[in-house]
Amino acid sequence: MRIYLIRHGQTDWNIQGKIQGSHDIPLNNTGRKQAELLAKGMDSHPVKKIFSSTLSRAAETAKLIGERQKVDIYLMPDLIEVEFGQWEGMTWDQIKASYPVEYQQWNLNPVEVAPPGGETQLAVVKRCAGALKEILQMTEGKEDVAIVSHGATIAHLIAYMLKGQSEETEIIVGNASITTLEYEPVTGEFSLVEMNDVGHLIF
Repeated sequence: MRIYLIRHGQTDWNIQGKIQGSHDIPLNNTGRKQAELLAKGMDSHPVKKIFSSTLSRAAETAKLIGERQKVDIYLMPDLIEVEFGQWEGMTWDQIKASYPVEYQQWNLNPVEVAPPGGETQLAVVKRCAGALKEILQMTEGKEDVAIVSHGATIAHLIAYMLKGQSEETEIIVGNASITTLEYEPVTGEFSLVEMNDVGHLIF
């Protein structure tokens, strides 16, 4: 079984360096074009089902793939971006200036410390694990699928699926990128095939 982790296309807040989190920021014109190219790029990766975050920037990206491949899309709230609470809509520089103590506490221990009004990494991993379990149950671990989500959520998903196999570096995936993993239902193990493929984004 192959799992294609796909990040949504570009938004205006991506360009401005603002934390989007749970805010429902739509794709911009470039993001829509990226999503169209992504959908075409997925022609060589046919899937049986698509699972998407409920936020519009991901759902719109998923819709273009689904329409092209003529497969169903399942919206899953647990695939939304990490919730950053009061920090959403701000840049990292603004956050460090406005919330110096809270930022330092979070930066030292993001697993257990949440941004004001946000969620911890532990909570994110828990919901990602739940979503992944549901997806594997729906597909019986046999059907190739696409999961359309967000940068931070995808990074947590990759880290969870590989469980220490990944390199000790920060996982960053670009807008409208494809990261491919292989799942072996007998052993229950995942393996990384390709990370952050953006070769289809040729304007």
